[in-house]
Amino acid sequence: MPNVTLFKQDGTQNGEVTLNEEIFGIEPNESVVFDAIIMQRASLRQGTHAVKNRSAVRGGGRKPWRQKGTGRARQGSIRSPQWVGGGVVFGPTPRSYKYKLNKKVRRLALKSVLSEKVAEGNLIVLEGLAFDAPKTKEFAQVLTNLNVDSKVLVVVENDNDFAVLSARNLPKVTVIGEDGLNVLDIVSHEKVVLTQAALSKVEEALQ
Repeated sequence: MPNVTLFKQDGTQNGEVTLNEEIFGIEPNESVVFDAIIMQRASLRQGTHAVKNRSAVRGGGRKPWRQKGTGRARQGSIRSPQWVGGGVVFGPTPRSYKYKLNKKVRRLALKSVLSEKVAEGNLIVLEGLAFDAPKTKEFAQVLTNLNVDSKVLVVVENDNDFAVLSARNLPKVTVIGEDGLNVLDIVSHEKVVLTQAALSKVEEALQ
């Protein structure tokens, strides 16, 4: 079973934590991770693109010229697609790009990226992350104590609001609750820091 060092908030070591091998010690499945990332990125698209078809373009109520006898091609409206200023044919309309992957696939993708972080030595377990009030300076000091100076994802308990508020103004730092852990955030950050309480919840959810 993979073991990682347990750190205190001041950066000192406090023993080791044994991780669940079925979650943090599997062979990463790159294909599943790719599918999960594409799914998440598709869900982030707004899908608000739109064009005006011939019924939405202003004007064109009168027939431009009579049907026969002019020598010109018959026309019913100056807002037909072939006219300058006419409607657009088969243009994009507002829609949602969201779709879902099977639950087993999503879990396997999450286990794969977590296992990869452990294998790379980029997963840190913290005994706890507690603040008396939102303090950006104190949060930054915790990261300094842990020797983290790269892009980092911090996973805390869902009700740890002070930790979330303390990191809002810190560049390259993202703080989420254990329920919000996802593949895209993990691969987008070099380091992942989990509190011990959040780790227990994650292992319980992914078993």
